[in-house]
Amino acid sequence: MKIKGVVLPEREERVLRVDGEVLRVAGDDGGELVADGVWLLPGLVDVHTHPGTVNPGDEFDEAVFRRHMIEHRDAGVLLVRSPGSADRETGRERDETDLPRLRSGGRWLATPGRFFAGYGRDIGEDELVAAAVEEAGTSSGWCKIIGDWSPGQPAVPVDVLTAAVEAVHAVGGRVAVHAQTAEGSRNAVLAGADSLEHGMHLDHGLLPRMAEQGTALVPTFTPFAKIVDKLDGAPAEFREWLLAGWEGLPATVRAAHAAGVVVLAGTDTTPCGAVAGEIDWLIRAGLPAEVAVGAGSWTAREWLGLPGLEDGAPADVVAYEADPVADPSVLTRPSRIILRGRLVR
Repeated sequence: MKIKGVVLPEREERVLRVDGEVLRVAGDDGGELVADGVWLLPGLVDVHTHPGTVNPGDEFDEAVFRRHMIEHRDAGVLLVRSPGSADRETGRERDETDLPRLRSGGRWLATPGRFFAGYGRDIGEDELVAAAVEEAGTSSGWCKIIGDWSPGQPAVPVDVLTAAVEAVHAVGGRVAVHAQTAEGSRNAVLAGADSLEHGMHLDHGLLPRMAEQGTALVPTFTPFAKIVDKLDGAPAEFREWLLAGWEGLPATVRAAHAAGVVVLAGTDTTPCGAVAGEIDWLIRAGLPAEVAVGAGSWTAREWLGLPGLEDGAPADVVAYEADPVADPSVLTRPSRIILRGRLVR
């Protein structure tokens, strides 16, 4: 099987031949041509999604997990990172041949009062370092720390968070930190987190440090866009805080990109397979279209340790009838999907 088209981001026409589960950059010789004259991406990526549950507090459900992953796959999302899960068996192998590749972050690590009660792994601050190392070791190398929660509530102290990040890095792992308050975002950056999830109220003065140390920003517009329309009954202080964070997020994304911070696309909510919508939010926030598409494709794959469409790369390919940089709406209409060398569509 082979596919011919313009490869992004290089914008070179290539013939890609599937050799088992890897790609070969071949001449136009042999094999069934499944598409020609198309635009080719190395699969979309959702770097913040939680397959297996729908609402906070839900028990992890294997059937729901599989349904969510199929929704991702059928939308052309061939790689997902799940930074935090209700799955209590985080150590089991989950790279199933017919489902997108998964980078798990184990269970959410929640210190007292900083998460939905009982939804994550509830621990004391004195237990955070050991728990972070354990979750990173039993997942795919990631762990997720809830760094703050409600406005006016103290974030995880920066010294505690720093110790956890350093301990995980020492065993070769990476750390994602949930942070929405100014203090929580500050502490995550100063601690050297690998990714800042949400980043509302982030002090732009920290952006050069994020760029220098490689802390990515995952702004997750998608869930906040749903919440801001449902704040009528919320306490005034919370409503004002959330709206201020929401209204400032586009400027934060633009400033982050200008400072050299890697900005990535993550949806954080159902339905799954909707990362094209998050890419659209990044464009609306002011990112160049090519940067936004990369945030949900080749840039995200490289950040997670996978190559693009090159010789010897995993045979994960999504084809489109038009250039998704010129017309990002085409991302919702993949014409061909190849996952692990198998033609899905």
